[in-house]
Amino acid sequence: MAINQDVMMQKVQRFGGAMFTPVLLFSFFGIMVALSILSKNPDIMGSIAHKGTLWYDFWFIVEQGAWTVFSQMPLLFVIALPIGLAQKNHARACMESFVIYIVFNYYVSAMLTLWGPEFGVDFTKAAVSGSGLAMIANIKTLDFGMLGAIFIAAITVYLHNRFFDVDLPDFLGVFKGSSLVVIVGFFTMLPVAYLFCLIWPHIQMGIASLQQFLKMSGVFGVWLYTFLERILIPTGLHHFIYTPFIFGPAVVDGGIKQYFFQHLNEFSTTAHSLKEMFPQGGFALHGSSKMFGSIGIALAMYVTAKPAKKKAIAGLLIPATLTALLCGITEPLEFTFLFVAPLLFAVHAVLAATLAAVSYSFGVVGDFGSGLIENAVLNWIPLFKYHTSTYIIQFIIGFIFTGIYFVTFRYLILHFDFKTPGRTDEEEDRLYTKADYKAKQATAAGVDLDERDRKAAAFLAALGGKENIEEVTNCATRLRVTVKNGKLVQDTKVFVEGGAHGLVCKGNAVQVIVGLSVPQVRERFEALLATAPQDIDSQENRNKSAALKAFVSGQVFPMTEVKDEMFSQKMMGDGVAIWPDNQVVTAPADGEITMVTSQSGHAIGMKLKNGLEILLHIGLDTVNMSGEGFKVLVEPGQRVQAGTELVRFDRKRIEEKGYSPVVIMAVTNFDQYPMLSFYSGVQAEANKTVVATY
Repeated sequence: MAINQDVMMQKVQRFGGAMFTPVLLFSFFGIMVALSILSKNPDIMGSIAHKGTLWYDFWFIVEQGAWTVFSQMPLLFVIALPIGLAQKNHARACMESFVIYIVFNYYVSAMLTLWGPEFGVDFTKAAVSGSGLAMIANIKTLDFGMLGAIFIAAITVYLHNRFFDVDLPDFLGVFKGSSLVVIVGFFTMLPVAYLFCLIWPHIQMGIASLQQFLKMSGVFGVWLYTFLERILIPTGLHHFIYTPFIFGPAVVDGGIKQYFFQHLNEFSTTAHSLKEMFPQGGFALHGSSKMFGSIGIALAMYVTAKPAKKKAIAGLLIPATLTALLCGITEPLEFTFLFVAPLLFAVHAVLAATLAAVSYSFGVVGDFGSGLIENAVLNWIPLFKYHTSTYIIQFIIGFIFTGIYFVTFRYLILHFDFKTPGRTDEEEDRLYTKADYKAKQATAAGVDLDERDRKAAAFLAALGGKENIEEVTNCATRLRVTVKNGKLVQDTKVFVEGGAHGLVCKGNAVQVIVGLSVPQVRERFEALLATAPQDIDSQENRNKSAALKAFVSGQVFPMTEVKDEMFSQKMMGDGVAIWPDNQVVTAPADGEITMVTSQSGHAIGMKLKNGLEILLHIGLDTVNMSGEGFKVLVEPGQRVQAGTELVRFDRKRIEEKGYSPVVIMAVTNFDQYPMLSFYSGVQAEANKTVVATY
């Protein structure tokens, strides 16, 4: 059977993004571990840090809590991976994954208790580091580490996606859903546990050999690792490079990060060379380019920009550079030049690898995978006293490479005339995107639209709409989407205008570069997938009489964001508001006109056949205009159909008077309709887009 490479790449990228979900926790917990160890060190803090003091006791307690994610890493990955991999009911998938993983470990423990020698395992040994055994949830089992947890989680997600929605006969109804998934997993884990008992001891021997090989590979090994970690960023596959090194057993049991924390006190109280004590730490220098290379790249872009655009480009580059420098998130900066000049990204990967390798050859090792803040807390502050010369050398090398980055990028940009930001006449080089401009207009008019709602709606439209979306997940800065038809995905410029930093599109695998707000954007994106309205004509299965259509064209936002307490607190009922693009209010459904404010014309009341009562309100405080700019086209008692024109209004006149022209639809008796749902965050077309169903 032929393997579809495009589909395979989508699955791999999605798996890589899912792995990043638990990794997001490590930065904070790592900083807290380092701070705790630092605060308990008498050489740094003085006598206050001696054992037995209240200060020591406090930081001892904090440290124990800070070790949570490192001590329970397998459980963390087992529970967290389904968040990114399950196609539906993510919370239930997490529970299923945990239960099945525990069952798996109980099976392994029982098999090794009975047949340990047959598998080549001495199960009578204590489960300590280096024994090949571990304690998972108080179960003595093989030390599978993160890799075993990931494998079992992947099996669980497959079972969840396959069996969760299986419809059993009524008399077996108690076994539906999560119960069925766990039942299938219960029996599946029997052969899986046996196979792991059979092969994992040999895998452990292979890992030990790999650790020794990489340890002996020296400068070249560090260069190759760092190069692959950087060059694969556009594909999202870099997670598979650094995760086994930093969090797994590739070079040291437990991963570099955990090992470094565990020995931080030892490193901070001896003048022995860090490289001598921890040579594996050379595989955690990939953050060096984030601190030093980012500055050189940004400066090169700035000096090569057109003079008239330098101010705007500085506004674009400074936040991106600070994000890379301080937090270690480089993608907003890297993707700034990736799309217009891929050669620059390849050069960046080579320079980043060379910087790491040179630093390592001069004795620099540690946990330098992030930005300035984390690197300072985990390395420089606790270790500077005894390793001053090492870190001085690190900064000298780093700033030399800042200059190398600057000279290299400046030469390449000018020589090849790369159209990096500031060197074109394109509108997207400006500091503000179209989304920013719309947000500014809406805010000035008294409408506080959530930027993340706008981005989610814009990205959904640019990706071909709800029907073209198959799967969605995210990593640190990218919204990862698998679409059904890649040809429906619009150009990068459309995404940039919607608020993205850029786009990577490989067939049906799409990555929207969003930035650090991507988790919130993804949440809103998925909400739109679940409820996003479409044109009524394309919804053959929807009962037209059970839908309320847009009553004016424009951007739809929730009632709670209306700048008036009477509406935002739902005193007049629940509903939606629209920032209007036209000047005619139409009936959202068939019904009878029950009320018209004849003097002002700014409000209309309707009642539908099923009793639903609707208030349409044009503008905020527009009652003070006494009808100026309003023309009512209906009267009380008149029956109207969906789309019938109710009121014409002069938006310009309303704004000239200092009022907001926002049009609000409130269902005044909403509490009587439990199935009533409102849809916001979309660009609506009057009498076509559905804004509510009931």
